[in-house]
Amino acid sequence: MNALKLKINLFFVISFMLCGASGFAQEGHITINQDKNIPNLLALKKELNKDEDTPDRYKIQIYNGSRAGATSAQKEFHSSYNDWHSKIVFDTPNFKIWAGNFRTRLEADRALKRIKKNFPNAFIFKPKKE
Repeated sequence: MNALKLKINLFFVISFMLCGASGFAQEGHITINQDKNIPNLLALKKELNKDEDTPDRYKIQIYNGSRAGATSAQKEFHSSYNDWHSKIVFDTPNFKIWAGNFRTRLEADRALKRIKKNFPNAFIFKPKKE
């Protein structure tokens, strides 16, 4: 019987403390003072992040070979996948088709899974810094 009374009293004490704590909540206003150039810097950063030649992004190579083959592969790619931009890159002696500009490996893996259906030799890579 004592244990039951102790549990009931403990329950009421904890309930009272929780209800009392919410009664002392404070309300206030926040003023943020920031340099007026911060929005400009954020916009500039967004533009830099859109740059296709950023070396810390992942790309998918879908073709490696002759110029004619690269052109036809790029046309086939665009007819099947208009979600991602592709470009022809010349790396002596071959022409390559690079697609996408993925921020994370996971994003690139998801795209590769779709692309492999039509381009089974496609693979993910990070372009070297030049």
